[in-house]
Amino acid sequence: MPTPTVLHGSHNYYIPGGAERYFFELSNLLEQHGHKVIPFCGASDKNRPSEYSDYFPPAIDTANPSFTDVFRFIYSRDARRYIKRAIHDLNPDIAHLHIYHGKLTSSILGALKENHIPIVQTLHEYKLLCPVYSCVRNGKICEDCHGKHFWKALVHRCNRGSLARSTVSMAESYVARMLGAVEKVDHFIGVSQFMTDKMLSIGVPRNKISTVHNFVDSEKLRPAAEPGKYVLYFGRLDATKGLFTLLDAMRENPDLQCVIAGSGPDGDALQAYASQHNMPNVRFPGFVEGTALQDMIRGAVCTVLPAEWYENCPMSVLESLAYARPVIGTRIGGIPELIDDGHDGLIVEPGDREQLSVALRELGGNPQQSALMGLAGREKVARRFSPAHHYAQIRAIYDQLLSA
Repeated sequence: MPTPTVLHGSHNYYIPGGAERYFFELSNLLEQHGHKVIPFCGASDKNRPSEYSDYFPPAIDTANPSFTDVFRFIYSRDARRYIKRAIHDLNPDIAHLHIYHGKLTSSILGALKENHIPIVQTLHEYKLLCPVYSCVRNGKICEDCHGKHFWKALVHRCNRGSLARSTVSMAESYVARMLGAVEKVDHFIGVSQFMTDKMLSIGVPRNKISTVHNFVDSEKLRPAAEPGKYVLYFGRLDATKGLFTLLDAMRENPDLQCVIAGSGPDGDALQAYASQHNMPNVRFPGFVEGTALQDMIRGAVCTVLPAEWYENCPMSVLESLAYARPVIGTRIGGIPELIDDGHDGLIVEPGDREQLSVALRELGGNPQQSALMGLAGREKVARRFSPAHHYAQIRAIYDQLLSA
């Protein structure tokens, strides 16, 4: 079968988070295998340069929306008009969408179907299940809406505690479902089996969804050469990541060193908690990226992701293993799918301070053992989460749809 041209859709053409990062990495991977990739994203001053930017529709300001933006968040006539022009001018064979709601909206689905273009969507968050995408309410897991009772998001004021924002989120979810957010997508990709199972639970047909985990190119990452010296968390500083539980566990391990790198809404509260409890063994270096972050991962004895919400397919786990560092993770969301307990990391129950404390001692206190586990993890990533394996799975989905 000829290599198909892919219309690649995302609300952003820059990298504010993991979904956009994957969007660009998949674009590069597809191009390496001979695909013409046409990005279709919301226009923004933050966007990377693109020869296709004239096809990017005007995007709304989701941070400080105007009255008009509220309606365009639910249905964008601009996005529908622009995608029809892109289809006419560029003649894509297939559309692969990521997070498209908000800036592009479900208005684009009908235009794709009218032109007989198969639609694939990679599910990076729980939008079809929850109007605020996270399945979190007041810091706790919540599935009350369960893919159809979206009015509950209004009752609970799930969007930042705001009645107005929650009303818009509720309305957008109902309109998206009415416009075919499930029916018009030909195939969904869950980036974890956990995500796939959640989508099956709300009625997505089994033959319309596959699990394809994220990938990492371990050959481009130099592994750690020496045993590490500290336990490392890197990522968003948010209570749902289990970081207060991590601090409680570190209080019981004063001989271990811990680095919590990143930024986020609970950064100040976490530092205040560590200061209040006199924890000199915990350091907060702030946001770290690039080679500094790579060196920080290689210098760790292990990394930890003590999440207390439905992590999907966290790249921090795959990257840690690729750098030959084992991971302590919680039994929630897609995390257990990435860690082989006792082989390349340890699994503990979310929110369980005692279990986490024991795991920290087991890995943090045994650098040599941890180094061996890290090597096992790197071998697994090279075998199960490689770019070649990932592309083969994506291409199989494309070929299936295009031959139907």
